[in-house]
Amino acid sequence: MSAGVIFQEALRMLNRYSFPEVSGRDLLAALEAGRPGPLAFLYDAGVEAKLPRHTLLRRAAAIYLGFCAVNLCDDLTDAECTYLSDPFHSGPCTQAILHHVFFALLAEEHFPSAVLTAVVHDLIAAGGAQHTEMHTHQWSAPVFREVAAGIAGRPWSAYLRILWHGTTFADRAAVIGMHVGQATLLWEDISSGDARYATLPTAEKHEIVTWATTIIDTLRKENLRCMKTTLQVISTMLTREQENLTNMRRSPGDTQTTICVPLSGLMSHRPMQPLGGEGAAGDDARSETLTP
Repeated sequence: MSAGVIFQEALRMLNRYSFPEVSGRDLLAALEAGRPGPLAFLYDAGVEAKLPRHTLLRRAAAIYLGFCAVNLCDDLTDAECTYLSDPFHSGPCTQAILHHVFFALLAEEHFPSAVLTAVVHDLIAAGGAQHTEMHTHQWSAPVFREVAAGIAGRPWSAYLRILWHGTTFADRAAVIGMHVGQATLLWEDISSGDARYATLPTAEKHEIVTWATTIIDTLRKENLRCMKTTLQVISTMLTREQENLTNMRRSPGDTQTTICVPLSGLMSHRPMQPLGGEGAAGDDARSETLTP
């Protein structure tokens, strides 16, 4: 029930504040829209880093609130926010609350200024990369890598800096976060047919898949249990995609659809199957109310 425990902690943290009833409804909807997202992974990554349970829950819940703020921003940008009744009026308010509570909770953790500065720099870079994404009309491999590093790698660099601060994993957090975010974004793009990847020429798709395969190989060397299943799923997908691209070069049209095993990506905005958490698939622990 690891994912549900963090979700409950996020609700508990929001309930510390006094919100109008309408805010409570929209905040709950935004949190539900992000599920399962990174919940199970955050729990497993915290456990593997040997965080005390209360520290793990506080940090992971704060990260989830930040994740949901970014998720809501992305959905508003793409006109895909179907979970709020009046998204373009109430969405920005909801996003602002999530964003500010996220930083309020970070302040309570008393992180060193250097850690907070690095986290903020990562998140600012992510915002800039989303601007690049929104204004890109013709994708190329270099632009894909630039955007992937920004919108996926930098947020997860920030999140793991927060989660793993003070642990033996702290020095590796930024690099691991960058790698995991980028590899998972490519998994999502291939599985969804996103234009970032789907519109690339075959040769540049091959370049991107090779790049991602190198990232997966690097992550394997970290020997982290919390990533074992995820890396296997992404690696299998990349191998299949590489085979398809090779076949396209030899015999155009002679390809098979790349089959993507359900995976809740670290940057996933849509509920799929849990990532990294063996016990989270059937996790329906929840609280359906956010107390005004």
